[in-house]
Amino acid sequence: MKIPFFKYQGTGNDFVIIDQRIKKYVEASNQALIERMCDRRFGIGADGLMLIEPSNETDFEMIYFNADGRTSSMCGNGGRCIVSLAAKLGIFKGSCTFDAIDGIHKARVEKDGSVALKMNDVSVINKDASAYVLDTGSPHYVRFADDIASLDMVDQGRTVRYNDTYKANGINVNLVEWQDDILQVRTYERGVEDETFSCGTGVVASALSLAEHVKGISDQVNIKTKGGLLKVSFEKNGSNYQNIWLIGPATYVYEGVFSVGL
Repeated sequence: MKIPFFKYQGTGNDFVIIDQRIKKYVEASNQALIERMCDRRFGIGADGLMLIEPSNETDFEMIYFNADGRTSSMCGNGGRCIVSLAAKLGIFKGSCTFDAIDGIHKARVEKDGSVALKMNDVSVINKDASAYVLDTGSPHYVRFADDIASLDMVDQGRTVRYNDTYKANGINVNLVEWQDDILQVRTYERGVEDETFSCGTGVVASALSLAEHVKGISDQVNIKTKGGLLKVSFEKNGSNYQNIWLIGPATYVYEGVFSVGL
């Protein structure tokens, strides 16, 4: 079997995307195949894989898998990339809605080609010692630290992700540093079990944590990840964060055909 695919990246967070609106190439239950396609030595290589599926209510449905082949919670950068491809395929023009595991999302393609993705409202932000814990479509742990560039992110991430509190369901771990009006973010992602160059839901979680942590933060935060720059805009209404948008580049890398069983 030959599987046509597209490769996209959003600030270094890279994905394999398969259009399954007409023909089904990959079953969601085929964890081994998805894991193989994401493998950087024996497959295409990616942080995750997404399927574009038909939807009766929206422009399309997004189904997301981590690199380990398992279905996962919402991926913000993945959402922006799949929207960019959907526009390229002519599924919509200008703006769209799509189904994801955490509900329906709105998105638009900007004039410069970047993609703005509307995220779900956040009303609950908990504390774990000095860290913030919240769900922005995926669960995140956010801790402020100094000189995060010098820290071993894999060691820091695994220490939290596999501790007694989080090991059962896993959690994404973000170390952040606020400096010169830029929020620097490093993320260890569950499912990938490594540091990634960027994480969309992690960036959103970090921006909202900043608004909790520092007084006077405006409704837009500029964020620097290992893979590039992103923006998060939001409205704060009491303890609720609403009208949250993740904004940044979504870049076509290449397309090809993956052969199975040859």
